[in-house]
Amino acid sequence: MAPVCLQTVTEALRELTVPAEVTVVSQASREDVLLQTLSHNLSALQEKLLQDPGRLALGQLRNGIMTQLAWPLNCDDIVWSFVVEVLVLLLCLKQAMIDVLAQFTPQKPNPKSPECAPPLSPDTLSISQQKTVQSALQFAVTLGICPYLLPGVGIPLGRRSEFAATVEKVVGHSMPTSGTWRLHAVTQVLLTVAEHPSLECLVFTRHLGDLIASLCQLGYSPNKGQQNLVLEKGSPGHSAPQKGLTQDEQQDCQEALWKILDRVYQPNVIKELLILQGGTKQVVRARGGTTQTIPQAPAWLRRLCGQFLSQALMKPHGVQAVVRGIVEGAGAGLAGGQSAEAAAADWRKCDSVARILASCPQQCLSVGDYYRQVCPQVLELLHIRDTLTARQFQRVATTTLLAMVKEQPDLADGHLLEPLLAPLITCLRTGEMGDESVQVEEVKVGELELTRCVEDVYKVCVVGNDPLPRLMESLQTVIPAIFNLYCFTKQGVSHLRSTCQEILLWFFQKSETPVALLMLKQLAGLSPLIPFLQPLYQFTAGSEGGVRLIAKGTVSDEDDALYRKVCWEQWRVECLADLLSSLQESSIAGDFFIECLKGIAYVAGEANCSSAPGCTGDLPDLEQQHLIAVQLVAVMCERIGHSVFSNTVQVIEFITATLERSCMSLVHGTEETVEAQTLSMGMGLMAAMLGGAVQLTSSDFVAMRPMLPQLEQLSALHPDPVIQELASDLRITIATHGAFCSEVVSKAAHSTMGDKTERVDGSAEPGQVEEASAMTKDREVPTSGRSHSSSDLHQIIQAAFDPEVSTRAAALRTLTQMVQQHNPDALSNQEKVLTVFLENLNHEDSFVYLSAIQGVSVLSDVYPARILPRLLKEYQMSPPEGEKIRSVETRMKIGEVLMRSTRALGEMASHYRDQLIHVYLMGTRDPDSSLRASSLSNLGELCTCLDFALGSVVHEVTSCLSAIVKTEREAEVRRAAIHVITLLLRGLCEKALQVLGDVLRDLYHLLKFAVQTDMDEVVQLHAQLALEELDHVVKRILFPEEKLEKKITILP
Repeated sequence: MAPVCLQTVTEALRELTVPAEVTVVSQASREDVLLQTLSHNLSALQEKLLQDPGRLALGQLRNGIMTQLAWPLNCDDIVWSFVVEVLVLLLCLKQAMIDVLAQFTPQKPNPKSPECAPPLSPDTLSISQQKTVQSALQFAVTLGICPYLLPGVGIPLGRRSEFAATVEKVVGHSMPTSGTWRLHAVTQVLLTVAEHPSLECLVFTRHLGDLIASLCQLGYSPNKGQQNLVLEKGSPGHSAPQKGLTQDEQQDCQEALWKILDRVYQPNVIKELLILQGGTKQVVRARGGTTQTIPQAPAWLRRLCGQFLSQALMKPHGVQAVVRGIVEGAGAGLAGGQSAEAAAADWRKCDSVARILASCPQQCLSVGDYYRQVCPQVLELLHIRDTLTARQFQRVATTTLLAMVKEQPDLADGHLLEPLLAPLITCLRTGEMGDESVQVEEVKVGELELTRCVEDVYKVCVVGNDPLPRLMESLQTVIPAIFNLYCFTKQGVSHLRSTCQEILLWFFQKSETPVALLMLKQLAGLSPLIPFLQPLYQFTAGSEGGVRLIAKGTVSDEDDALYRKVCWEQWRVECLADLLSSLQESSIAGDFFIECLKGIAYVAGEANCSSAPGCTGDLPDLEQQHLIAVQLVAVMCERIGHSVFSNTVQVIEFITATLERSCMSLVHGTEETVEAQTLSMGMGLMAAMLGGAVQLTSSDFVAMRPMLPQLEQLSALHPDPVIQELASDLRITIATHGAFCSEVVSKAAHSTMGDKTERVDGSAEPGQVEEASAMTKDREVPTSGRSHSSSDLHQIIQAAFDPEVSTRAAALRTLTQMVQQHNPDALSNQEKVLTVFLENLNHEDSFVYLSAIQGVSVLSDVYPARILPRLLKEYQMSPPEGEKIRSVETRMKIGEVLMRSTRALGEMASHYRDQLIHVYLMGTRDPDSSLRASSLSNLGELCTCLDFALGSVVHEVTSCLSAIVKTEREAEVRRAAIHVITLLLRGLCEKALQVLGDVLRDLYHLLKFAVQTDMDEVVQLHAQLALEELDHVVKRILFPEEKLEKKITILP
């Protein structure tokens, strides 16, 4: 028999699956139309097979295949007859491909034209033929597999498409009570068709999930005994009931399933198994407004899918397959693109994958075995180079690693942290290698290995940003290697410099203060109990911009070796000072500076108490530490300056260390000129603090108590009588917590800081000021028409707490004008002036608190960097510890101040964007509805000022507004949220499409939702106005105003 042409079979499939023109009654339903179309196509094809001479070979092949089928074919069920015909034609197509390929003899390549492509295989289908075969496969699966799946197994037909929903209704009416044999027959035929390489891709690309669901049901369903008794009562063509699946048939289905799970692309298998496993019972809103419940997957199927997923995870490269199966399912493929960027931003999905990987499956024998197999694969996820894919995989790897370290720290230490830090550990363990094994220029740690290690540490620590105790302990062991690497990279050009710096800064910021100080002392050389690079090894630059560790030869000249060592230590000190200059926001730099001063005093005391014998060669350890500490203090003073101290306690500790050093020098009689000048500076600084330069608290006076015996010792032993008297008076002032302040202390404060530190009695508590004001309420308030002295400012502050409303308001307005005129006394005491304004916000009279609002607004306009953070703290629902909670009315008044300040800042508001938006978004969650509305009003005013600076936070603002409009109970808050959108559109105008491009559609849907569903008429009105504003914006962009202009062009 001649082979059947592939085109003949595909044409028969196309005639069977393409809808034909059928005369249908006008009132017929979709189900009736579908049945009539299937019946018409089936009868038309059979008629052509009998009458068309060109299809005799196909008819003969079809009859031969039908005789080989082990299940009955004759049935009055139109749907099943249609499925049988599709399956038979697919088998004919496979056989035709085999016959054509068997007769194909490839031509020998022409040596004269080697660039010509080889001929295609004769079993290759064209694009149109592939579409026809895909349509036939879709009919076979939709009509022959999906209707016979148990509830919860696979995706229901009704949830796939409108056509699938129609098919579900048709098959539901004609489907027998049990259809296991039909399900088995269709599944076996499709697996047989997929054995051919040209058809395998077409079958498994679109229908892998349905085939896996069918094989799971046939091979593992516990209801097989009931489902297998298939009996179609009253069905013509069946002389005997159909038996269920035998044990061998069930075993064949299980083996076929295992084969598919092994041979198909693993990420696709993972994705289909997760879909098949399903989740909790879901309720979905249908188109007609009703709700439908998607059935949950049976328990046996969930357990089975879990076993398969665990087995896939434990395979080689199983972790990457699981990650790709879940993450790529969100639209991120290997090709990347916008969908990949969207999936990378979906951090919830990445974190879910990380939780799955971090938990040991039940099928694993032990947690140790699981970690041993999975941890190396998790580390490999950090090394993916593709930009878009790496963002997702690295987040999964980082989160997984941190979760494993948190749950099983001991196992994670051996299987994750040690391999992660192995190159850096090797850099520190070079001293354990014998000198005999060292060869000059031998590479101990390669460039790629060291670069990958540092980048991985950065991803886990800095990007992951979860300072777990075990992670910090492991990182602490390699901090010396990272610091040495950082010092080396600062000498040249390397891409590892910034990475090492970020890691070091993150470690010092996240570590506890004692640990950070100890590590800094070890890095500086003040505490030598730390492993460093051995003299026989050194870092060198790599060829790719990285660094490698090699062995170097010994230096025969001892002087040259000592010179190199001293230069390297000095360079390390300067690098350490650069690191500390980047830590000025924290208190670590100041604390370390104090430790260095204490170290200098300690070394000086030890040197005076013991006479160390002279030695040659290296300096003694004590003197070397003294030199390092002095050098550190000098470099930090030069690089950082006065900003090294971030709080008053550090200044007090600095003065304490200075006094301690001076006392030690006096006891041993070794005081020098530099020490005397340092003592004078420290005591003058203390006098300035006690004289009113800063607002001291009770805790500050407690920190000053260690100075008392030192001041007493100075007053008794110091040869200078001025220093003696000042030390004695400072001691009395500290002991009395500032209640007594002698004229000597005031003069010392005045000479140290100038007029700006002159004490102002107005800094007393508000209650004391009110008492003083009551005694002098008849005193005239100084007018604003002349310049004011310090005494005038004192009187104005007292008058600002006068019981008389007019006097108090006049004083507040005078203070406001002084700030506007940049009065030196008012600006130097801005904290006190701000306190006066804030206290008057609580007044019940509008004349007073409106004046206070105006004063705070002016003050924040003059010094926004210092005043705005204070206002934001006062506006928060939970202020910092130690500050009193403001009432709701006062906080709303502060909100009015913030609104005025935002307007005054204008374009400069973008500099304080993050602070303002953070507080306003927190305010939208305040328990009081009025404050929620106030926060939204301020947020709208801020958005109108930001323009393009709003771009990076527009998603957070939109999410907040959407949640409030949809869930807020109070109508006034919803009105404020809609008003924010109106202000946003009105302020941006034509720039709205550029700034709000990603969220403009969401805002439009939100406004339509408010118009259609909100019960409050005002909210509806606001939403309608916002929609009209959006309409005006779009119209102005699409139809700009025509301007009649004359243009004169001068030709060259």
